[in-house]
Amino acid sequence: MIKIGDRLIGKNYRPFIIAEMSGNHNHSLERALHLVELAAQAGADAVKLQTYTPDTITLDVHTNEFFISNEKDLWKGQSLYNLYQKAYTPWEWHQAIFDKCEELGLLAFSSPFDETAVDFLETLNVPAYKIASFENVDIPLIKKVARTGKPIIISTGMATAAELDEAVRAVREEGNNQLVLLKCTSTYPATPENSNLATIPHMRELFDVEIGLSDHTMGTGVSVAAVALGATVIEKHFTTARADGGVDSTFSMEPHELKQLVEDTERAWQSIGHIQYGPTEAEKPSLNARRSLYVGEDMKAGDVFTKENLRDVRPGLGLPTKYYDILLGKTIKTDAIKGTPVSWELVL
Repeated sequence: MIKIGDRLIGKNYRPFIIAEMSGNHNHSLERALHLVELAAQAGADAVKLQTYTPDTITLDVHTNEFFISNEKDLWKGQSLYNLYQKAYTPWEWHQAIFDKCEELGLLAFSSPFDETAVDFLETLNVPAYKIASFENVDIPLIKKVARTGKPIIISTGMATAAELDEAVRAVREEGNNQLVLLKCTSTYPATPENSNLATIPHMRELFDVEIGLSDHTMGTGVSVAAVALGATVIEKHFTTARADGGVDSTFSMEPHELKQLVEDTERAWQSIGHIQYGPTEAEKPSLNARRSLYVGEDMKAGDVFTKENLRDVRPGLGLPTKYYDILLGKTIKTDAIKGTPVSWELVL
């Protein structure tokens, strides 16, 4: 069990829903604050930012490997520097965004992308940290975050089991056991068939930590399936409207979809319950709708049960139907009218 702020995370608690703002503020603080309001209205538990600048995450180089030329890439035709210039959240906005979250009852934290970002976020007293998939092999950064003693959520996109083991060990070696791993597919958007959610219970068993999902698919279906498989945290990018544009808008949820995510994942969690055989308390009245054995015609004492006067019908207040063949040919003790439930007391 993990605690972030006043929110407990674990199988006994409804899923912890993180609304990832990323760069969907489109470089407007007003829009960023509005996104916080929308996340609160949708019922999210937390808003997450990303803390970096273009200069702390890449080099001001616009050629070769620093330029996105892959035709299939969502951000093709841009240099990494220019992309991060568009996407980053100005550090001077963080306090205002976090204050708005607190005002509306939301938790707020961020993904630091280098050690200076951790130092900055510590001045804001964030309740937790998120390590992004592309940083899950950055052991010095992970150790720096672990030393804060605060809960850490690590996305696992692209990471091998060995790489995840290194990350988990790095956290624990710093004396921090407050760790959540998020199953993640680092494509934007991701597809359901490439999500491999069967990894969730395996990852929980392998690393003995809480497991969630960083979900880049469209809709709520994959997140709901993840909760059914034991995910206790769901992270989704969100925006005011995909039509507004922005670096992450094409795979981000709109407010009504975020609200649906909150509702659907909670229903999925509620439905897991516990191992149950036999009728639940709520089902017990329905037992009367089972078939059972009834007297099908008026009978006199000494009459023999036949296929005509021994009926297998609803409701279920007579003997179970498994005794039908046994009772055929048996004698009834007393008079019985049509519609009498058959009991052993009636049989000689």
